[in-house]
Amino acid sequence: MNSRLRKTVYAALFLALGLVLPFLTAQIPEIGNMLLPMHLPVMLCGLVCGPLYGGLVGAVTPLFRSLLFGMPVFYPNALGMAFELLTYGAVIGILYRMYRKKNLLTLYGSLIPAMLAGRLVWGLAQTVLLSFSDKSFALAVFWTNGFANALPGILLQLILIPSLMILIQQFQQKHR
Repeated sequence: MNSRLRKTVYAALFLALGLVLPFLTAQIPEIGNMLLPMHLPVMLCGLVCGPLYGGLVGAVTPLFRSLLFGMPVFYPNALGMAFELLTYGAVIGILYRMYRKKNLLTLYGSLIPAMLAGRLVWGLAQTVLLSFSDKSFALAVFWTNGFANALPGILLQLILIPSLMILIQQFQQKHR
């Protein structure tokens, strides 16, 4: 299978996972907001398929999920998340590609900056989106929703993404 087709198939798989994983926490939205289930497949897509596919899957996943299932709410949540997840998928893909060696250190060297960039873009997107409404987006809300409330999801990402990437790389090596 050629590389472009393989990446397209993987991207479709990651998109499907991004649509389905939030159902695991749907009964308790607060848990979903803490565990960030859409983020995992988007970041993995950026690592496996590169920045273009990672960014594209990141941008469309929350929009599709909102249109198909009504969650997250389209405005401003899904729109803000589209910018955030686009950033995650693209930045992690760009940084990981820059490294010649692919190991745990380079994985974290891609993951952590992508996580920070995505949260900053989310804060900026929320500020801009909410400026068109009667609501505002304060710095305290940014810190609370972007970091404090998301801490379990951040820790989950720091543990699961490297673990899953090791498994994916082992699978790819066996099936080449």
